[in-house]
Amino acid sequence: MGQIKVTKAPIDGLYIIEPTVHGDSRGYFMETYNQKDMEEAGLTMTFVQDNESMSSKGVLRGLHYQKQYPQGKLVRVIEGEVFDVAVDLRKDSPTFGQWYGEILSAENKKQFYISPGFAHGFLVLSDVARFCYKCTDFYHPGDEGGLAWNDPEIGIQWPKLEGVELNLSDKDKNWLGLKDAFMF
Repeated sequence: MGQIKVTKAPIDGLYIIEPTVHGDSRGYFMETYNQKDMEEAGLTMTFVQDNESMSSKGVLRGLHYQKQYPQGKLVRVIEGEVFDVAVDLRKDSPTFGQWYGEILSAENKKQFYISPGFAHGFLVLSDVARFCYKCTDFYHPGDEGGLAWNDPEIGIQWPKLEGVELNLSDKDKNWLGLKDAFMF
């Protein structure tokens, strides 16, 4: 492999991506994506769209998915820190309904690849976080679905933020649980 290390997460279809960071007194350089390295790891996705968001501490975005046009996402944080989560919505998967979470930060430079068929969300742990992600399909506004971030059937163990109230969009406050979600 080249400059990017790809490790399978405990749920099939999820991968932790760690770039080699070349640093010296001037700063650092790293490859954030290399098609050859990804293909060597068995990942042959094609990206069609890049997105960036900025959020403050306590913002919880998600859990989102696209129904008819599911997106694979390669996500990373370029400022701050988040707890990033994926939930398996593939109805024939042995890990259906299970979740996996990873701390992503500007400091650790980890990336998380989430295959199509998962719901995705994150909680901002730092004062501010800038979140970037590459998608394998375009966003289709009428195709969006979501899961309740606090569905007890899924049981995500979100980090506790002392003295900070969670901040969710109205849409994210009203998603239903796993038993009512769209399944791939």
